Amino acid sequence: MLIKIHSDLKRHVRIHTDAEPYSCRHCSVCFTWPDQLKTHLLKSHNEGTWFTCDICQKKFSSKGYLKVHVQRHESVKPYVCSECPKRFCTATGLRDHHPVHSDYKQFSCGLCDRLYKRKRTVKRHFKKCSVEHVVT
Repeated sequence: MLIKIHSDLKRHVRIHTDAEPYSCRHCSVCFTWPDQLKTHLLKSHNEGTWFTCDICQKKFSSKGYLKVHVQRHESVKPYVCSECPKRFCTATGLRDHHPVHSDYKQFSCGLCDRLYKRKRTVKRHFKKCSVEHVVT
């Protein structure tokens, strides 16, 4: 991953260090990202403003999350895969889709060493695998 700006690099490093620089002033719970703290303050301490979907009344902690949610209602999918006709509401959705087109498996189970293309798939496998390893 190419990081061009120092602040982006500092933010990216948190992924690898488990740093939690954002702490709640009410209960001192810590978070990696500022939006996690904002959501915590809204849910746990009723501090801040919710953004509500006019269509289904679901509440969001930021305008950005609400915007993406509304796009789903409207079936707006501006992100198109360059290798197949699939479309996505978010750039993250498109990025998470790309491993489908590759044989590269970068995620491994820490218990049985099976390899997977997607992080969420290895997480799902790990839950099952850890139960099997406890039983046997």
